[in-house]
Amino acid sequence: MSTSTTDNTADNTATPAPETFEYRAEMKQLLHLIVHSLYTHEEIFLRELISNASDALNKVRFRLLTDRDIVDAAAEQRIDIQLDEKEQTLTITDTGIGMTREDLISRIGTVASSGTQAFVEELKKKKDGPLNAELIGQFGVGFYAAFMVADRIVIDTRHADPDSTPLRWTSDGAGSYTIEESDRAARGTQITLHLKEDKDEFAKTWRIQSIIKKYSNFVDFPIHVDGEKVNTVAALWHRPKSELKEDELAEFYKFIASDSERPLGHLHLAIEGVVAFRALLFVPKKAPQGMFREDFEHGLHLYSSKVFIQDDCKSLLPEYLRFVRGVVDTSDLPLNVSREATQHSPVMAKIRKTLVSKLLGMLAEWAADEDQERFNTFTREFGPLFKSGLSSEFEHRDELTELIRFESTHNREAGEKGKMTSLAAYVDRMQEGQKAIYYILGDNRQALERHPSLEYFRANDIEVLLMTDPVDAFIVPGIPKYKDIELTSVEKSDLKLDDKKKKGGLSKKEAGKLIDRIKSVLGDRVEDVAPSERLVDSVATLVTGKAGMDAQMERMMRMMDENFTGAKKVLEVNMRHPLMKNLAALRSQPGRENDVEAAIEQIFAGAQLIEGTLDEPETLVSRMTELLVQATRPDAEASETEA
Repeated sequence: MSTSTTDNTADNTATPAPETFEYRAEMKQLLHLIVHSLYTHEEIFLRELISNASDALNKVRFRLLTDRDIVDAAAEQRIDIQLDEKEQTLTITDTGIGMTREDLISRIGTVASSGTQAFVEELKKKKDGPLNAELIGQFGVGFYAAFMVADRIVIDTRHADPDSTPLRWTSDGAGSYTIEESDRAARGTQITLHLKEDKDEFAKTWRIQSIIKKYSNFVDFPIHVDGEKVNTVAALWHRPKSELKEDELAEFYKFIASDSERPLGHLHLAIEGVVAFRALLFVPKKAPQGMFREDFEHGLHLYSSKVFIQDDCKSLLPEYLRFVRGVVDTSDLPLNVSREATQHSPVMAKIRKTLVSKLLGMLAEWAADEDQERFNTFTREFGPLFKSGLSSEFEHRDELTELIRFESTHNREAGEKGKMTSLAAYVDRMQEGQKAIYYILGDNRQALERHPSLEYFRANDIEVLLMTDPVDAFIVPGIPKYKDIELTSVEKSDLKLDDKKKKGGLSKKEAGKLIDRIKSVLGDRVEDVAPSERLVDSVATLVTGKAGMDAQMERMMRMMDENFTGAKKVLEVNMRHPLMKNLAALRSQPGRENDVEAAIEQIFAGAQLIEGTLDEPETLVSRMTELLVQATRPDAEASETEA
């Protein structure tokens, strides 16, 4: 509903009075919901107003390509913000296309359209959950966000058409708005917010500058606050790849990532198709601190037509790529999309799929390069997190599997950087007739290279992957095979090993009797006792039964759950070792039962110590001391004791 009056001046010139438009009941509901429910942060209002100003400037820029007959054709295209702390006002002015009377009703009042009721109902239903992004995008609710901080808004505007009439729009966001003629001569729009009493922060220069740098730093047009230009960084992702210089990219990366070093590499994308978007992504040179913490923020910023939507955008990349920094800009998302809505958006899902594929492709190029130092750096810094993707990634599992790297016995220089291997390289080096890819889990390379379970493989020159990253224990189940070749732990009890070079062990009968004796001493502390084919120099080792976990996996489970109890292990003993031969001979001597039992206990405790599961090291030390006492007695005393 609208009303208007006429004022007759002394010279009989008729000046139209303000025309008042009443908001409908559902419009009032909508304004209430916008102010109290739609946005999480009040500062968003400025982003909305700057976005509208940028759109208006884009329109006039486009028109000027073919039509110079407009108001102020030579005017600089810019956005100005004036603040008045005393009057508590914020005024934003643009030299854009401006608005007609019809625009003020249909565009500024878009939310008053016939679909308002549906939008109100949707907001009511979704106020505690994700809003429908497409529905939000159908309405011009962005401007009305300003009522979160203002109790009165005045718009002065003049359209670019030469015969346009300057107009003023005024509203308190409650029951109505008015439209009247104004004395504005310049092209464009000026919006003045009369701030609420408790919103005086938005009349302060530092506050407005910080909001612009956060949300609107890459808007195409210069933004001035009280005469000072604020947005000083160019939106490089909108420029052609061929025009970008390495120094520009490095400085841009440092700005968005708050990093002092240049990036390890970057990826520039301009995708057209079902979903159109641009992206500029960077891989840091060093892993950021706290990368494995749950509250670590993702590094991608989401934009809509150069206007900031959100940082820490978790929907754009999976967790194992959360170290990537950069920006993604798409016009296929509405500006008012909420964080919750992005998580459920099909647009975001398509962008994410493309980003992951392109990033993995870039890493594959690094890995295939003759100079692989960049990929080696990436592996050192991000390998553990990157590998974790194998436990959750299904669509890109094959690409991930090709890119993960492990230490290996192929490189004997323990701990030397840059000497990691891929599964593909391992397979290329496999011996003829080798049927498995062998690996062992542990804390560090030095400890693993001394592990008894490697002795057979070292003696037979069979390569073993040394999995020293904590995450390795969790990803191995995700790659049971590579190119139809099984990944097999060297700590498994059911390994099929064959070494014809080994001779000189106990006879089968003697070995059987000794094993029975060991079983009787250890009882149910072990799953089984068996002769070993994998041991060369060591006397014994604990290996995993058919249904058990690797020792490293069990250690990690105990770290997560102090009440965790691992499965019993199989004790493998080396029947070619001198100690086992001595025990076999000693077992039949009268009065030496205690010595045999003590030796067996010490052998078992030693195996537990190497595995990291020994609960009472003081018992081992005490028993070892006693054995040393006996071994170091003078011959006369030993003879007397034996007699």
